[in-house]
Amino acid sequence: MTAKRRTLHNAPILDAALGRTPSRRPVWFMRQAGRSLPEYREVREGIGMLESCFMPELLAEITLQPVRRHDVDAAILFSDIVVPLKAAGVAVEIVPGRGPVMDKAIESRQDVDKLPMLEEDVPEVAAGIEIILGELSDSQTLIGFAGAPFTLASYLVEGGPSKNHEKTKAMMHAEPETWHALMRRLTPTIIAFLKAQIAAGIDAMQLFDSWAGFLTERDYRDHVLPYSTEILAALAEDGIPRIHFGVGTGELLGAMSEAGSEVMGVDWRVPLDRAAERIAAASGPRALQGNLDPAMLFAGEEVVAKEVARICAEADAAIAAGTATGHIFNLGHGVLPHTAPEAITRAVEIIHEH
Repeated sequence: MTAKRRTLHNAPILDAALGRTPSRRPVWFMRQAGRSLPEYREVREGIGMLESCFMPELLAEITLQPVRRHDVDAAILFSDIVVPLKAAGVAVEIVPGRGPVMDKAIESRQDVDKLPMLEEDVPEVAAGIEIILGELSDSQTLIGFAGAPFTLASYLVEGGPSKNHEKTKAMMHAEPETWHALMRRLTPTIIAFLKAQIAAGIDAMQLFDSWAGFLTERDYRDHVLPYSTEILAALAEDGIPRIHFGVGTGELLGAMSEAGSEVMGVDWRVPLDRAAERIAAASGPRALQGNLDPAMLFAGEEVVAKEVARICAEADAAIAAGTATGHIFNLGHGVLPHTAPEAITRAVEIIHEH
């Protein structure tokens, strides 16, 4: 499939990601496409989460809603971490109030060997991307998305969301050969899913490791980093900025940056200038993405303005010090479900003033 790459002019997200000077402070929010918007709830009424990810017109509409409403500088493709598993044929459903639940958990090497792999394009997603690109301006970036292999593996081994990841860690340490076989089986599926999005025309991509923050740096390096590195390396030739983000990963930022992305996402727990020092010491300066605490959007405009100013100052200090190459404003995780849409819109206006 031939890539349908757009030529973008004055796209702040791409400029910041690639170390150029953007025309304004770029901003997009994780989970901006979804739960907080009344128009989202309206169009998705009666339609399952995973089902909506495979309906091109609906996928496109949900992706575009926050761009129209908030004037963010990027659309993030509406998807879910388990979409590539579903596309490959894994029996998984998203249970309201709980999250992705597997029909059968991975418990043995035999289960790993039977795990379906994604070996073709996902035409529904490609069709949705084509619709989205038709509406975005040439200054607005479309960011593709995939879950990282550790997070997918944890869902598969636990059978669904887990508070402690005990089965995952037990397999990792007690059955390392089975663990590595699972990671080797997941990695090509994630690459194929991202390659399909790139071929359809996305402008940048994010590899999202929801659960990596539950690991020690040693375990991350031994059991996860090689596979995330392989994924990002496989996309290097495609020439789009690669963003790497995990939740609760302050102690892993240096190790995660070694996977090779142009942009490192930082959650709200670590100041950006300190995060930049950790990243630069491990692998050289990168562009930073982050990192407003999502809860601050409930605290009122004065608090948001103060926090935005602080975060921008930290990012600018890191750039001036040579420990970062650019800054893309974002939350330190996703938009919370009950966030007032007006608070998001106003936050974007404040960020663009910096």
